[in-house]
Amino acid sequence: MTTIDPSLFLMNRPVSSTGNSSLGKDEFLKILMTQLQNQDPLNPMEDKEFIAQMAQFSTLEQTTNMTSMLEKFLNTFSEENPILVYSEMIGKKIDWENSDSKGSGTVKSVKQSEKGIVLELDNGKEISNHDVIKISKSE
Repeated sequence: MTTIDPSLFLMNRPVSSTGNSSLGKDEFLKILMTQLQNQDPLNPMEDKEFIAQMAQFSTLEQTTNMTSMLEKFLNTFSEENPILVYSEMIGKKIDWENSDSKGSGTVKSVKQSEKGIVLELDNGKEISNHDVIKISKSE
């Protein structure tokens, strides 16, 4: 009967997961390197298998890079131009309230002023985005 070296138990302990079940490029590369190091010398990995795994790794890396670049683009785009975020309110019915009055109306346009984002309503009233208390679909 073969015995298992107890020192392997510590080396191969499961790593706690953060809830993300997909493999990243680092994990994929580690698996590929482990396969290459531990392959049977009498029955090595075929060229087709190796090329397929390298193609998968390349695709994974490109997808990861594209996702990262897209996230940076979206973050920069929304941070530098908040008017685009509020443009989604055009055509929506809003209720608003400030220290002077309150009311409702449909957003006709969005503009940026020295005071910040201003929403122009269908009744001609201009209000600050900070005064909005409810947003709903226009009827």
